[in-house]
Amino acid sequence: MMRRLCVFILFAFLAACSGAPNNDKPAQPQASPSPAGTSVPTADNAKWAVTDGIAAPESVYVDTDSGFIFVSNINGMPDQRDGNGYISKLSADGKMITAQWVTGLNAPKGLRSYKGTLWNADLDEVIGIDVASGKITSRIKIDGAKFLNDVATGDDGTVYVSDTVASRIYTVKNGKAAIFAEGDDIEYPNGLLVEGDKIIVAGWGKPEADFTTKVPGRLFSLDLKTKKKTLITPEPFGNTDGLESDGQGGYIVSDYMAGKISQVSPDGKATVLKQLKQGTADIAYVPSQKLVIVPLMADNKIAAYGL
Repeated sequence: MMRRLCVFILFAFLAACSGAPNNDKPAQPQASPSPAGTSVPTADNAKWAVTDGIAAPESVYVDTDSGFIFVSNINGMPDQRDGNGYISKLSADGKMITAQWVTGLNAPKGLRSYKGTLWNADLDEVIGIDVASGKITSRIKIDGAKFLNDVATGDDGTVYVSDTVASRIYTVKNGKAAIFAEGDDIEYPNGLLVEGDKIIVAGWGKPEADFTTKVPGRLFSLDLKTKKKTLITPEPFGNTDGLESDGQGGYIVSDYMAGKISQVSPDGKATVLKQLKQGTADIAYVPSQKLVIVPLMADNKIAAYGL
């Protein structure tokens, strides 16, 4: 319970600093609003950015099957059951299509799709959404969940969900949830990515009272059958959040607290590619364009950068 409170305090601080709303209306941009459906000019070398209709964005996901970009908007506090959360739908070039495409969520975070279903982690529920219609098709409540965060999908349709506060990873299959791995050894997991017979995990590290860490997390893999842990970054790496393949055997990773976007090579070497600000959350990455799409939570903004 104390750790959930710590998360609440951290995000409340960020929201207060940025002017993020805690009501049932989407955030409005701080600069002059752009015409509906357009992205806004940028002053930070971003290729495009969107602020209209974006409110405390936590996760960005590029659905390659449909070609759309989806954004989870907390629109409030990250562990509050307020019904204010929603998912936005953007075009591939960053134009807003529908700001409130799916509504009535609480604090939606990680996104990932499998065969036409977009999966979302929302507090203690895993929510299935039909990509074609935008209708919620399933809600799987996970008893004992404290802070569901990121989502990954396996080749067989299994959904994997991280619980950062509980240091746990769940599986969801055929409407039923089970614990896949738990304990300090999995380093309070945040970002997840399934690759073949293993799941790549971005650890946050054990949180202190203010959610900082004495020892941050590492990048590692767990065998899907044996659950054997193999380190990718041998040393503590950061308070890692978003995790995507770089298309070259390595990974693009965001560090929420440090505001960094890094590339981790297959041999575990980490190189900082972009320095942003605190609040750099669950990214998307398009390898063919070397384009990272970043939710900037404290700025109520989505921005795309070339790496």
